[in-house]
Amino acid sequence: MWLRHAGSAMGRAFECRRRAKESRWAEMSKVFPKLAKSITLAAKNGGPDPETNAPLRIAIANAKAKNMSRDNIDAAIKRAEGKDASEITEVTYEGKGPYGSQFVVECATDNTNRSVTNIKTIFSKNDAQLLNSGSLDFMFSRKTVIEFPAPEGKNMEEVELELIDHGLEELSVDDDFVTVIGDYTAFAQLCQAVEDLGISAAKSSLQYLPNQPVEMSEEQIEAVEIIVDKLEDDDDVQAVYTNLA
Repeated sequence: MWLRHAGSAMGRAFECRRRAKESRWAEMSKVFPKLAKSITLAAKNGGPDPETNAPLRIAIANAKAKNMSRDNIDAAIKRAEGKDASEITEVTYEGKGPYGSQFVVECATDNTNRSVTNIKTIFSKNDAQLLNSGSLDFMFSRKTVIEFPAPEGKNMEEVELELIDHGLEELSVDDDFVTVIGDYTAFAQLCQAVEDLGISAAKSSLQYLPNQPVEMSEEQIEAVEIIVDKLEDDDDVQAVYTNLA
C-alpha cells in the first residue's frame, strides 16, 4: 500500500507556504495570463473541445479553481486558432543555486531569447546559475500530480485501491489535503479516474519531482524561495520546481 501521511515538519511547512502563496495568487491579476496561456497551449495541441481534449479539460478546471471567468476561458481557447498561439513555444530551463538547490523552470514564450536572458539574469543576481539543458535529467522525474481536499464520506484506502488501476504510484494525506502521484503518461487516465470518483481536484498538472529531495533549514529555504518567487514573477514562466524536501 502506498497511502502515507506526508513526511517531515519542514516539508509540511514549505507545502503550507506554497499553498498560501497560491491562494494569494488567485487574487492577483498576474496569475490569469499564465492560466490563459496554459489553456491556449492545450487547445492548440489537442483541439478546442474539452470533452475530447483531457489536458484542456484539466487546464480549464485549474483556471476555474482560481476563479477565472468563463469569458476569459473561452477567449483563451479561441486564441489557440490565431497567429499568436502559433508563435508560443514551450521550453524548459534548468539551474542550480545555493545550499545544493536545483531548479526546473517551465516557460511558455513567443521569444525564447528574452526568456533565457530573463531566467539567466534572475539566477545570476541570486547566487545561482543557468545549467545546460539535460543537466538535471536524472535528478527529477516528471509525474502526474493531482491535489484535492480529503473528500468527506470516502475511505481513502478504497480511493487508493481504485486509482492504482489507473496509474497511481503514491497517495499522501497532509492536514486533510490529498496528493495523488502517478507516471506522467497516466495523466489523462488518472485525472479521469479521480473525476469518476466524484472528486473535484483543486489542481492537476504534470510536475517535475526531485528524486533525492534535500532537507534545508528555515533560513536556507527562505533564500531558495526568493529565487522561486522572482522566477515565478516573470511573465513567461509557467511553473518552477525545486529539489526541496
